[in-house]
Amino acid sequence: MLTEPTISHSTRTAKLQRSNDADVAYLRQALELAREAAAAGEVPVGAVVVHDGDIVGTGANRTLRDNDATAHAEMLAIRAASDTLGSWRLDDCTLYVTLEPCAMCAGAIVLARVHRVVFGAWDVKAGMGGSVGDVLRHPRLNHRPEVSAGLLEGECGAVLREFFELRRPK
Repeated sequence: MLTEPTISHSTRTAKLQRSNDADVAYLRQALELAREAAAAGEVPVGAVVVHDGDIVGTGANRTLRDNDATAHAEMLAIRAASDTLGSWRLDDCTLYVTLEPCAMCAGAIVLARVHRVVFGAWDVKAGMGGSVGDVLRHPRLNHRPEVSAGLLEGECGAVLREFFELRRPK
């Protein structure tokens, strides 16, 4: 179940203060992608990559449809952004995602040099943005994106909870 990790209130508040109206708008677009994924029977996670105010990549989970364990929303959005920008380096980009990235996605974010990550719901079972571990800000890695966590947390978490409630036996 999605619950909040143990993080000091002051740390979390400081992160949220960096968010703005544009962050909310882009994360809401990621939420729409998550809802589309749910309608297709996929775990409802959506991601949007923004560069200079323009959306340059989007993704929604497609692991079942593509029969591909790497077809997470973040991975697809990063691939699309790289294609759009003609570069694997996304150092001037922000990634908006409805769920805290897993280890694979966090690794791809670091390798793609994404400047900033904004995520909604925490994932205490697999999250690597501060819940289970923190690949995104690991001090030994050569790149550490800025992270804003918990934006629209309630909405993002509700989409996931509703999806799983419909699939769990009662």
